[in-house]
Amino acid sequence: MTAASIRRARCLLLVLAALLFTLAPHAPAVAAGSRSGAEVVDVTQVADRQVDLSVRSSALGGSTVKVRLLTPDGWNPKDRHRHWPTLWLLHGCCGDYTSWTDMTDVAGIDSLRDVLVVMPEAGWNGWYSDWWNYGKGSAPAWETFHTQELRRVLERDWGAGSRRVVAGLSMGGQGALMYAARHPGMFKAAAAYSGSVHPLLNDESTDRIMGFFGGQGDDPRKVWGDPVAQRDIWAAHDPYHLAGRLTSLPVYLSCGDGTTGPLDAPGATSDLEADFNRQNQALANELDRLGARRLTTHFYGPGTHGWAYWQRELHASLPMLLKGLRAGHR
Repeated sequence: MTAASIRRARCLLLVLAALLFTLAPHAPAVAAGSRSGAEVVDVTQVADRQVDLSVRSSALGGSTVKVRLLTPDGWNPKDRHRHWPTLWLLHGCCGDYTSWTDMTDVAGIDSLRDVLVVMPEAGWNGWYSDWWNYGKGSAPAWETFHTQELRRVLERDWGAGSRRVVAGLSMGGQGALMYAARHPGMFKAAAAYSGSVHPLLNDESTDRIMGFFGGQGDDPRKVWGDPVAQRDIWAAHDPYHLAGRLTSLPVYLSCGDGTTGPLDAPGATSDLEADFNRQNQALANELDRLGARRLTTHFYGPGTHGWAYWQRELHASLPMLLKGLRAGHR
């Protein structure tokens, strides 16, 4: 065989290899992360309609975290022409991406069978924030991971549509309102159950959230800085101070008052819930002052900081959230 013939044979082999690569089926799990800063590196079916994605994130310093999807009937991520309205459910401090499916009946709610429910990991005490880290920024950047990296991955490869609503409890309630306010147009409605919605209310509220910031031995100033010296950063993550950006959205606020309620063990009380109740009342008053016309509140009096109440409030707020989605396929 001549040298020219060898070259022609090699070229033919390269062309055939490229053609085979193009025609071969590709799973969404190997979607390139270079365009978004994140990539799905593993997929696990954990239950009927429940899929866990392992996502490697540059915003989190290259760490891999889990995201649980509760998938709609007929969901097929390989069908790039069908996208589903999406409900983001955010967990609270000390919880994780499994909290909503482990602690509530969300997986059995019939009205969510045509909605893609996204339950992302947010760190034990991540606070849905890009941490200040003494002015250096860098990881963890939870807000960037959720609102940019994960959103793009889900919409590109996993059937998420562009109509979204968001809800969360406690730390996640703050995250839900904060994301809706800080990213105009990203979410069509927001709900907060027993949310930390005004951490700058008073010294008690500020000291309490600082305790959560430092709950794993971290310097609490790493999250938003010092509440006096970096007050502007604190205010930028405080839904009360973002209320002007929430007036045009449907917003649902609920909270107990920390005393023993109908879903509590006898004698149970919660100083945390009492604090959050004062914060929610302040936010509701501020939204009223600013002329919000789509605010729903359920300040139900006796009740502590617990899952029985948050499951109930998820059900109560779903009609509003689904109306915001105009539930259906797009």
